[in-house]
Amino acid sequence: MSSNPQYLSGNEIRNIFLDFFAQRNHQILPSASLVPEDPTVLLTIAGMLPFKPIFLGQRTPEFKRATTSQKCIRTNDIENVGRTKRHHTFFEMLGNFSFGDYFKEQAIAWGWEISTQVFGFSPQNLVVSVFEDDDEAFGIWRDQIGVPIARIKRLGEDDNFWVSGPTGPCGPCSEIYYDFHPERGDENIDLEDDSRFIEFYNLVFMQYNRDASGNLTPLQNKNIDTGMGLERMAQILQKVPNNYETDLIFPIIQTAAQIAGIDYHSSDEKTKVSLKVIGDHVRSVVHMIADEIRASNVGRGYVLRRLIRRVVRHGRLIGISGEFTTQVAETAIALSELAYPNVRQREAAIIAELQREESNFLRTLDRGEKLLEEIIQEVKQQGKTSISGESAFTLYDTYGFPLELTQEVAEENNLTVDEAGFNAEMQKQVERAKAAHETIDLTVQGSLDKLAEHIQVTEFLGYTQPATTAKVEAILVDGVSQEEAEAGTEVQIVLDKTPFYAESGGQIGDRGYICGDGIVVRVEDVKKESDFFVHFGRIERGTLRVGDHVTAQIDPACRRRAQANHTATHLLQAALKKIIDDGISQAGSLVSFDRLRFDFNCPRALTAEEVQQIEEQVNTWIAEAHAAKVEVLPLAEAKARGAVAMFGEKYGEEVRVIDFPSVSMELCGGTHVSNTAEIGVFKIISEAGVASGVRRIEAVSGPAILDYLNIRDKVVKDLSDRFKVKPEELPDRITSLQSELRTSQKELETLKVQLAIAKSDSLLQTAETVGDYKIIVAQLEDVDPESLKTAAERLLQKLGNGAVVLGSVPEEGKVSIVAAFSQEVNKKGLQAGKFVGAIAKICGGGGGGRPNLAQAGGRDASKLPEALEQAESELKSALG
Repeated sequence: MSSNPQYLSGNEIRNIFLDFFAQRNHQILPSASLVPEDPTVLLTIAGMLPFKPIFLGQRTPEFKRATTSQKCIRTNDIENVGRTKRHHTFFEMLGNFSFGDYFKEQAIAWGWEISTQVFGFSPQNLVVSVFEDDDEAFGIWRDQIGVPIARIKRLGEDDNFWVSGPTGPCGPCSEIYYDFHPERGDENIDLEDDSRFIEFYNLVFMQYNRDASGNLTPLQNKNIDTGMGLERMAQILQKVPNNYETDLIFPIIQTAAQIAGIDYHSSDEKTKVSLKVIGDHVRSVVHMIADEIRASNVGRGYVLRRLIRRVVRHGRLIGISGEFTTQVAETAIALSELAYPNVRQREAAIIAELQREESNFLRTLDRGEKLLEEIIQEVKQQGKTSISGESAFTLYDTYGFPLELTQEVAEENNLTVDEAGFNAEMQKQVERAKAAHETIDLTVQGSLDKLAEHIQVTEFLGYTQPATTAKVEAILVDGVSQEEAEAGTEVQIVLDKTPFYAESGGQIGDRGYICGDGIVVRVEDVKKESDFFVHFGRIERGTLRVGDHVTAQIDPACRRRAQANHTATHLLQAALKKIIDDGISQAGSLVSFDRLRFDFNCPRALTAEEVQQIEEQVNTWIAEAHAAKVEVLPLAEAKARGAVAMFGEKYGEEVRVIDFPSVSMELCGGTHVSNTAEIGVFKIISEAGVASGVRRIEAVSGPAILDYLNIRDKVVKDLSDRFKVKPEELPDRITSLQSELRTSQKELETLKVQLAIAKSDSLLQTAETVGDYKIIVAQLEDVDPESLKTAAERLLQKLGNGAVVLGSVPEEGKVSIVAAFSQEVNKKGLQAGKFVGAIAKICGGGGGGRPNLAQAGGRDASKLPEALEQAESELKSALG
């Protein structure tokens, strides 16, 4: 290993770091998924996040020392991406961790050794910071490492004290900065000057626990959490001006530039920003989709969709008009596959998701362009010279229209854009985002976490035992720890062991009872917080106290239903792979006592024949009575055997495998039947789309089938009684009634049109002559929109050269307005679509259509007379 490397690639930097700590007895662990185990965090946002339960003392680590290269996503500073040297949405954090093993002295020594002796940084190029009160760290840097006092900076709590949240583990930090200009001397060193300094290594000394009052108490086990930014290290070692021009990102930028037909280095700053955004965001979306995140309008799916749309928008800004995201994604996959093989394994899914999202968004952009055209026309009609900031922000936020594009189009129309107003709307959104800011919250339930070091983690016995004796470790009421709770109280109970399955992997928690001497607690749900099983229930009798010995008993009937539905879910996935496509993967599931739901990735709807085939296949496997084989295996061996991983599940080194030989093999921690015959029967009740490329099957099985059939039977009996026919005659009877209804509706529509024509004919006598034209503007009572349109067309036909504007209130809270203009009127510059759309706004609505015939609607019927008066005034002004 060179002590003065001339050039290191991003892959080499990553491997050197991991090997350095592996040689010092650290276990190299793979990066965790971007879908975190922590339910309080949307995405994995820090290298330490996967180790949260260990830092809380809730889980015993398999290794005292670990090192990782953790992929992370952060979007709270998304607007800075591409504009600064180092802001990213996707980044890799190289880390070394100690779980109660070594502490400050060793962490600092290794941090300095790898920086100076391995990566070859001169000590003259390094500055360190410590927390202002951390004399111990200051002394180690000064006395043992030999850093000059002038190059050790004490910083306050905001900079150098790490906290997980209002409460929980915390501790001082020490950071190592690279100094690009040591020749400027040690006087007045300002670490905020990012033109001179870059922080590349952060050492967190996790040594305290902070309570709700802000008091700090020493942790029983002191931990080390360090992070070295891979992109920042690459910038320094590769001697490039920013993170984006490293070999980790720049090839993606070059691909985008080639598609656009431009050169990055000779481009202006605005174009470079767009290329950097594309380079950064494409890395994010490739890894997110590889970790089975799908674009949607909620949660992490919304983050993915937003990033893809920003890529497309910035592509347009640099002149790319067609679809291009899959081409830049191919480059990102090639760059990442050595360190993260799953991106290549999931290549087909990544390409398909990008194609679908990009195509849909391009259509959305087209709609935005049309809306912008309408806004420009409205601004001109009102005699204004500027598009409002609110309108520009609506275009940006709803249709993905960048402010720059809006300004460019506005300039072509001799208009400006209220940029200050736009920024004000953007700031409002930023404030909303801050309210939901992604933070590392190690205190899912503050009270429980405070007890973490003093209570035993829950031992789960539910695979083999429906009941067990147990000790009450903790009682919470409204989230607050209590020593006891009386009858009538809603409680959360932690036991030292339990037969209750906690909600996980789509399966809901067990129900049942916790009983003791004069005590009865009905348990309605069970959830898992780290390694604690939290039983949610209500005390029905007696007083429950911490330390009580009780009997925990699940409801066996509910468990049997859940087992049947969970195993049926496995059989359903196997049937989908066999009959539809072996590449189908799970996108979500729900296993409850009365039904099951299975979401899967599929670009099309299933046919009725395919749904029937799937149902028949599952029932065949049930009838064949396949026995379950349950094993605990090393993860690598389970995958080698072909076991399917369930969506959203996190797996350790050893996994539980549920195998129904020759039918289904999956990694699963849920409860299952011992033989498929125990399911009894399986029935699909619906198949539908729930998101772009995602389908959902809902079904019932086992005892729940009887509930389903009873409901269906009751409905059929009720319909038979109402229609006075036999059940088998219901379809014909309903078809007959539908035919009669359609006939009646057609007759009613004909009568409505005839009535509208009769009413409108009387208006011919009210026609006014304006110059060479005749106009009619009037309100017709109780005429539906279609009949109003017919009446307007008939009146214009009889008028010949002229204009007709009719309004009506067909029902409460609904206004209809129609405009019909002759060709001669169009030649005067009046178009029915734009005219009626502007008029309808008076009634709180809008609309449009062709130049000769258009229709609009509104909500405020009280404004209709005013709208028609305005229409008449404008027609007379334009035609006179």
